[in-house]
Amino acid sequence: MLEPSEEWLWEAPVVLAATPIGNLADATERLRLLIRSADVIACEDTRSTRHLISALGERTDARLVSLHEHNEAARSAELVGQAREGTRVLVVSDAGMPAVSDPGRRLVSAAIAADLPVTAAPGASAVPTALALSGLATDRFTFAGFVPRKQAERRALLKRLQREEWTTVLFESPHRIASTVTEFSEALGPTRRAAVARELTKKYEEVLRGELGELAELLTERHRERGIRGEIVLVIDHAADDAEPSLTLEQAASAVVQSAAGGERLKDASKRVARENRLHASDLYDAANRLRGGSG
Repeated sequence: MLEPSEEWLWEAPVVLAATPIGNLADATERLRLLIRSADVIACEDTRSTRHLISALGERTDARLVSLHEHNEAARSAELVGQAREGTRVLVVSDAGMPAVSDPGRRLVSAAIAADLPVTAAPGASAVPTALALSGLATDRFTFAGFVPRKQAERRALLKRLQREEWTTVLFESPHRIASTVTEFSEALGPTRRAAVARELTKKYEEVLRGELGELAELLTERHRERGIRGEIVLVIDHAADDAEPSLTLEQAASAVVQSAAGGERLKDASKRVARENRLHASDLYDAANRLRGGSG
């Protein structure tokens, strides 16, 4: 039986609650109350959530069920049906706010479609935390999720970033961050400002700030010497007002071919001219290779 002062917790039968992204002290009192009073807790990983509940010194009689990318569609319909019958459903991810690059979006959509009240209990989130610590503009920003792994999607992202007017926040794997920042430096120019936030709110929290070129060198050296660990958030500054390339891709390709004819390696010339004109180095290399009619 809920205490009278806690009845407001479940005015909506489905509640998405943010969990700490590292520091357990960031757990809100509302999260604790929800854990104690929920009937069902839908978790990204039930083992992680059990560990969190124990680490917080809390207990719950709720039934823990999984809610992840592979079962979210079917499980959402099930949870909405239970909530409609009076079950109090708490939704959590392993860290941060559910539905933000984590499971939960489909459940929210299903609840809305069923005209079922759903709300959120806010708390820690890596996106605004990294943004606030980056030192970059915070008045206008966009969150782009994880850096795409497919080459075509990465090129599309970089093409957009070449002219992006807002600060951009992205997630990236610690194993790929060095190569990603290097690629971004080549495509966006080495002087574009950025920040790499690692292990936010934890004991070894670190925020590296600077230009993409210098960050690429630093991260490459670290990766080579001892590897990079921890959760990573990458923040990219908006493009400069004069971000339009001074040369078109065709004009730049011609310049690359001319440099190669003078003895410079085609790949090196492509990287240099791409940086100077805010073009994607691999696109320029391909165009120059086609124009030269060779294999580089």
